[in-house]
Amino acid sequence: MKVCIYGAGAIGGWIGVKLARAGCEVSVVARGATLDALRTQGLRLQEGEATHAVPVKASSSPTELGVQDLIVVAVKAPALAEVAKAIAPLLGPDTMVLTAMNGVPWWFFQGFGGSFAGTALKAVDPDGSIARAIPAEHVIGCVVHASCSLNGPGHVKHHFGNKLILGEPSGVKSERVQQLAALLTKGGHEVEISEQIQKDTWYKLWGNMTVNPVSAMTGATTDLILNDDLVRGFISAVMLEAREIGGRIGIPIAQQPEDRHQVTRKLGAFKTSMLQDVEAGKPVELDALVTVVKELGEFTQVPTPFTDALLGLSRLHARVHGLY
Repeated sequence: MKVCIYGAGAIGGWIGVKLARAGCEVSVVARGATLDALRTQGLRLQEGEATHAVPVKASSSPTELGVQDLIVVAVKAPALAEVAKAIAPLLGPDTMVLTAMNGVPWWFFQGFGGSFAGTALKAVDPDGSIARAIPAEHVIGCVVHASCSLNGPGHVKHHFGNKLILGEPSGVKSERVQQLAALLTKGGHEVEISEQIQKDTWYKLWGNMTVNPVSAMTGATTDLILNDDLVRGFISAVMLEAREIGGRIGIPIAQQPEDRHQVTRKLGAFKTSMLQDVEAGKPVELDALVTVVKELGEFTQVPTPFTDALLGLSRLHARVHGLY
């Protein structure tokens, strides 16, 4: 299988090494130092004390790589519009596009949402250009439950978690999603096929739409955030707004915020992906995590004063630091 990793950051690189070890012919769209490192040293993954390196075909030009069987899009949400502009040479009629990204995706209401089905989300695709460039029929959604970081260009370090949840936007357990699940399992991932990938996407968002921006503003690890009663109370208030929105779009969450906090606590003291981005001077993915929840609140007529406060403060922080 010909596989292209578009976005050889921590998660994309992790999946890419696993797919190469499963026997796929892996290529990577990359630029700058990452492109140089991939050409000279391959794509590298550190797991525990062991480091695995796999050769990949790396190029800054999708045209040079040609049509693929599978494209893994693992960029942060702010970079997706640029990917959409350049992805066409990689897409054939049967190409699968696995979106291994945080937040609510542009295809969220494709085949889902009851009366909201087909709704376009301005927060994540303002002019519809992403939906036109990557039609929903190519998409397989992916929710990642793992933590990885970069030791350097093209050199991924895996920390914890190994689970990928896959699903067609329509919820159909198609032959292609079953084949992809088998391939990822062969590469060493723990894979689950979801009957409704939007629900898994929303449930993950319910936890990280708050801790991520709070960590980005404060520089605090997750343990410090949850140990502060006032901050934890604020986060819980945001989560209750999001839970009400979820219920109105067909994703009821039975848990209380405190239940989810206990899950996060078990992961120990760690830096969120958004805090890592701030420290690296990279744009933050506020729109896919927070702005979109405000937009969904407007659609569903759920008041979102706490979400609005979180968005306003974190957006201002990011703008001051040139990250939004």
